[in-house]
Amino acid sequence: MSSEPPPTAAAADELAADLSAATLSKKQQKKDARKAEKAEKAAQRQQQQQQLPADAEDPFAANYGDVPVEEIQSKAISGRSWTKIGDLDADAAGRSVLIRGATQAIRPVSKKMAFVVLRQSMSTVQCVLVASADAGVSTQMVRFATALSKESIVDVEGVVSLPKEPLKATTQQVEIQVRKIYCINRAIPTLPINLEDAARSEAEFEKAEQAGEKLVRVGQDTRLNYRAIDLRTPTNQAIFRIQCQVENKFREFLLSKDFVGIHTPKLISGSSEGGAAVFKLLYNGQPACLAQSPQLYKQMAICGGYERVFEVGPVFRAENSNTHRHLCEFVGLDAEMEIKEHYFEVCDIIDGLFVSIFKHLTENCKKELETINRQYPFEPLQYLEKTLKLTYEEGIQMLKEAGTEIEPMGDLNTEAEKKLGRLVKEKYGTDFFILYRYPLAVRPFYTMPCYDNPAYTNSFDVFIRGEEIISGAQRIHTPELLSKRATECGIDVSTISAYIESFSYGAPPHGGFGVGLERVVMLFCALNNIRKTSMFPRDPQRLVP
Repeated sequence: MSSEPPPTAAAADELAADLSAATLSKKQQKKDARKAEKAEKAAQRQQQQQQLPADAEDPFAANYGDVPVEEIQSKAISGRSWTKIGDLDADAAGRSVLIRGATQAIRPVSKKMAFVVLRQSMSTVQCVLVASADAGVSTQMVRFATALSKESIVDVEGVVSLPKEPLKATTQQVEIQVRKIYCINRAIPTLPINLEDAARSEAEFEKAEQAGEKLVRVGQDTRLNYRAIDLRTPTNQAIFRIQCQVENKFREFLLSKDFVGIHTPKLISGSSEGGAAVFKLLYNGQPACLAQSPQLYKQMAICGGYERVFEVGPVFRAENSNTHRHLCEFVGLDAEMEIKEHYFEVCDIIDGLFVSIFKHLTENCKKELETINRQYPFEPLQYLEKTLKLTYEEGIQMLKEAGTEIEPMGDLNTEAEKKLGRLVKEKYGTDFFILYRYPLAVRPFYTMPCYDNPAYTNSFDVFIRGEEIISGAQRIHTPELLSKRATECGIDVSTISAYIESFSYGAPPHGGFGVGLERVVMLFCALNNIRKTSMFPRDPQRLVP
């Protein structure tokens, strides 16, 4: 006879929960087993397709196949000449070429014929395999090509030819008559996302829906989880090429205006901007944080006699902002310069800089902009040759007249910014403008107060399509006022003592600005989320990949 007490209600509940969990676990196991079995069968089918009958001898076997790893471990330099897929045009007709690309599409026509579309960066070309002894192409070679998995890396040797009709599925209007094809690296048979799905526009989804067809929509989190694949879409290829051009033009323009490029530390002892939005860490046992901006150091460089400096580098903000325009790490484009008389000298640099960037993108990035426009349609940015400047009070008045009340000495929220952007565009015909003379209460501690009203500052923000992209100002260059303002903003002066002391050695009046590279590209292309313009974004929820 058992001496164990009868089970309590709690114990019974716990047992039931365990049984439920076990049931769920078994269901999951069965599901996982089915998935594994499906993947195994797909792999077997691919292997069977690659295997030739034992009695079949192929005289052209050397013209195709998987390249052994040891052959691509920098074993030798062959001296062969490679052609970029994007350079293939009608002038190349009749020429033998060697190209490398990813297999974007594979279409078998028959046992003796197949099409393979290869992609390299933003360019695609159709490769044609036709079994022929004269061409050195066997039916086994055609079979090998059709058994390749999508996104495998392939080398093709062949002759450029002109198609009878224009090609709709490729960027290049020529074909390659394949003579040799080698697989350098096979992609897995089933990819986590399909590039064709990831590249579709909203218009394509609507058209399919009207036709009663259900297309796969790749969500943003899924894209970011498999970013290495997502980056291959034409739109993403275009976005980050445009981003590169913005950065290059930023450097180029400022160098032409006698700015000097510098690099400042990202591990610092105190807050760069004030406030609590800092990532804290231990630096060899000492409390430290990641720099919110290069602000303190670019000012110290001005004190060091450099007159005009700029930096391109990472910026860290520990803000728990899960919005369409905030990141915890972004690329900062920063500049600082001596002021001779008025902080509008800084605004004039911004005016020339951004007008030159806009013109450069419009004139030299047509292909990239058209590619983005196909998937994410947008209106071209409107801007004036001489950038519009409005005071903060004028902006508040425009909003007030349009029925939006703003706290007189408060900052503009996102909705107010967007509405002001619409009002400015209606009245002045521009998406790009400067709003200056902000209240002291909404600016960083190092911002110079206005001479005629210390409640306002010699500061400005710059807007594109109703969203702020630049924050800038004249800086305080006297140590006494700087210490006073830092204390008023809750900053421990001892943590920035080296910064404040640098102004006691003699410092010229100066000012500057900072802008997020990702935000510039997002707003120029009217994209709806900054994660689209960050290659591997870091937001409050994402630390990988």
